[in-house]
Amino acid sequence: MTSDTDARSDALAVMAGLTGPGGRFELAEDDVLGTRLPVFTHRHRALHEVLHESVRFADREYVVTADRRLTFAEHAAQVASLARVLREEHGVAKGDRVAIAAANSVEWIQTFWATVSIGAVVVGFNAWWSARELEYGIGHAAPSLVVADAKRAALLAGVEVPVLSVTEDIPRFATAYDDGPLPSVDVAEDNPAVILYTSGTSGRPKGAVHTHRNLLSVVEYHRLNDALLKALGEPLDPMDRVHLLALPLFHIAGLHNLVVPRLATGSKIALYEGAFDADAVLRMVERERITNWGAVPTMANRLLEHGDISGYDTSSLTAFSLASAPSSPRFKERLREQLPFAKDSLVDSYGLTESCTAIAVATSQDLAEAPGSLGRPVTGVQLEIRDPLGEVLPEGEEGEVCVRSAFNMLGYWDDEEATGNAIGEDRWLRTGDIGRLREGRLYLTTRRSDLIIRGGENVYPAEIEGVLSAHPDVMECIVLGAPHPDLGQEVAAVVVTRAGSAVTDEALRAYAVGELAYFKVPTRWRLTTESLPRNATGKVIRASVRP
Repeated sequence: MTSDTDARSDALAVMAGLTGPGGRFELAEDDVLGTRLPVFTHRHRALHEVLHESVRFADREYVVTADRRLTFAEHAAQVASLARVLREEHGVAKGDRVAIAAANSVEWIQTFWATVSIGAVVVGFNAWWSARELEYGIGHAAPSLVVADAKRAALLAGVEVPVLSVTEDIPRFATAYDDGPLPSVDVAEDNPAVILYTSGTSGRPKGAVHTHRNLLSVVEYHRLNDALLKALGEPLDPMDRVHLLALPLFHIAGLHNLVVPRLATGSKIALYEGAFDADAVLRMVERERITNWGAVPTMANRLLEHGDISGYDTSSLTAFSLASAPSSPRFKERLREQLPFAKDSLVDSYGLTESCTAIAVATSQDLAEAPGSLGRPVTGVQLEIRDPLGEVLPEGEEGEVCVRSAFNMLGYWDDEEATGNAIGEDRWLRTGDIGRLREGRLYLTTRRSDLIIRGGENVYPAEIEGVLSAHPDVMECIVLGAPHPDLGQEVAAVVVTRAGSAVTDEALRAYAVGELAYFKVPTRWRLTTESLPRNATGKVIRASVRP
């Protein structure tokens, strides 16, 4: 009988062969932006190369939805046509930004590939942003055009940037030309390819810039994982795996770690469209024989709330992972107890928009041996715990999680100060998260001190506080995260009203709805006339405020 220790030793030996000198996924140090970092030797240098290579999968299916099926060959041909229209008829050139403001769709994916394959930069706007937030994004990223669905297009009325329709323009452009050459462009590895927005402690969203190198490193990381499984005797060919995509495409989990690598591996994506519905998702698992599912804890919790799922055939699911938000050991235990497919397949991970992919992954073995850990750093990631002076701390001591790899973002778009605060000249990324290492595994203590993670969405209080403070009846306010059984956390606001004010929480909620994405609008309110507690320097003592 093989023990867990033996299994880990076998995996490490296989990994050493795959990544060592002469291995298919050889890792060797190379210069990356002035710093020596481990990189995959046998990698692509530009994203259009992945598109070109994908035609070898021909009639295999790349993306399927509830009512559409798109092969790799069809996808490549349609992207070629769309890229030609963008370049020749809309003047999109290398380095230009093309923003996408839309819910998940096949057209979102095709717009992505057409844009990056001509050297332009995809700007993935959060599909839940308000009109005000979209206006900020357009002003900040300065896209040459925006691709939007009907809901987002209505919020963009009056903008001076051309807006193309997801449902009308993109399908027409994708079939405008037949048998055209696949797009290509001369780009450097460290040229920008994608900008994804993440909230900042200053209260305004920051655009994390991801390069061709970043995304192609993620591709090799996933190809390596597939090769490792195959070498360890995984019965199902990685190409025959079916990956459920129910996470937003403006997140690294959906775009960088699913849509992009699967074009390189020849495996299928089952794209779930619309609001999450447990019954509809489970029916898709049945119908498409889905093998891999990456979910935020909120989705997993809704499966638990759905009750008995024995009426659904989930026997194909052999990989179920949690991402984008923290979850407790007890929650994971409930998943293993109540979801048959989670019993032996559940894994957890830790990553940031800035890191492009997972920083650390906790396997089923890690979760069993060390509940509460987030596992070990993934291949190619260097991780240190540092004190406030930047000194590396020994194992077991608590400090800031710092990481370095070829996956890490280039920086923040048009924000040198924020970039300098996050990434040093030696390319170490300061996450702002507090944790410790124990037996090589990462444990998080605090995830960005003030951060609220609501159903997988990052919410920074400063942005909401800025909006509420502009209301004439608000003297001061503080926004906090409060525990929520489904979402993990909900947004709570404590508002100090001006003397004589009769403002209500309903009125403040209505005001916030007009200024913020719905997931940022507080759902718990406490109005008071008492001043917020502050320390000697005038800062609010957050720990002393109850939601």
